[in-house]
Amino acid sequence: MLAFTYQGAGQSAKLIDLERPDPGPGEVLLRIGANTVCGTDLRILRGEKTNLDMGVVLGHEVAGWIDTLGEGVSGYRVGDLATVVPSLSCGTCQLCVRGYEHLCDDAPLVGYQVNGGLAEFMLVPECAVSARRLISASNSELRPEQVALTEPISCCLGGQRNYQVHVSDTVVILGAGPIGLIHLQLALLAGARHVVVSDPSGPRRAAAEHFGATHTVDPATGNLEETVLGLTDGHGADVAVLCIGIPALLNQALRLVRKRGRVSVFAGFAKEGWSEIAANLIHYREITVTGASNSGREQFAEALQLIVDGRINTTDMVTHRFPLSQATEAIDFVATGEGIKVAVIPDWNYNHHQKEQNNA
Repeated sequence: MLAFTYQGAGQSAKLIDLERPDPGPGEVLLRIGANTVCGTDLRILRGEKTNLDMGVVLGHEVAGWIDTLGEGVSGYRVGDLATVVPSLSCGTCQLCVRGYEHLCDDAPLVGYQVNGGLAEFMLVPECAVSARRLISASNSELRPEQVALTEPISCCLGGQRNYQVHVSDTVVILGAGPIGLIHLQLALLAGARHVVVSDPSGPRRAAAEHFGATHTVDPATGNLEETVLGLTDGHGADVAVLCIGIPALLNQALRLVRKRGRVSVFAGFAKEGWSEIAANLIHYREITVTGASNSGREQFAEALQLIVDGRINTTDMVTHRFPLSQATEAIDFVATGEGIKVAVIPDWNYNHHQKEQNNA
């Protein structure tokens, strides 16, 4: 089978032929339908993230059809479309026991230590199957690239659980990439009155408006703070979500929220992400600052249900598709910032999709 594998920090990943895996007892083989590309994948190829096993198959936003059940596996059906929680938490450490399995220090990660979804097949290990980290979609009409978005949506749900959005809140989102557009949709679902999205890209601001933003601002030419104060009688936003890894924006987020407002540092940053901040803004205005990392089974199940119910627009999120044989080109395209979400699809399925599009 064709697979896109990690070759070391700062090295180009490589497409290679691997033997198709056979599931052993308790394991499940997925026939990959799609793997959407994350900004983290780009950071891996740039050498900014190095905690990967050499030769591991990349890709953690994965969806595919259950192809083969290993001996003893129950509760799954061959042919069902499914996705995998990429953090294979141990379930027994202090963090897992306290309900924070997504922060488990002993969790191997799909696409890091466990072969991921940038391949034609993926072997789901027994520990993931037995812990029900393989989750089936009940709506067979969904496309695999929609189901692959369960992972980023689940991470955003985890972030929102930390920063919280209440009915009639004003929410500011800094960055209108895929993650910002998911936070936008989740804020609207939570009942936000105003959702203001800031991004210098005209196409991305247009995308934010398409997904329901009540206001968009070009930070290069507009005054974001003035816009927010105007919407809130001078008080500031209830929530600001940092969805782009630019350290200087953290101070801006702190200035945008009201007293006792909430700021989410959701984006990942290069290296250690040092940022000089005005700490007195936090001190005197009693601002709550939260982070977010990964997601657990609960958020995954919630995210998939939002997709199945059509409450999150995943159809329009995926704007570009590449065959697996062009995985490098797909990740290079993500680096351009064009489009919204990119899906890498095994060549046989990509060709089938192209025929469908041509016949539509």
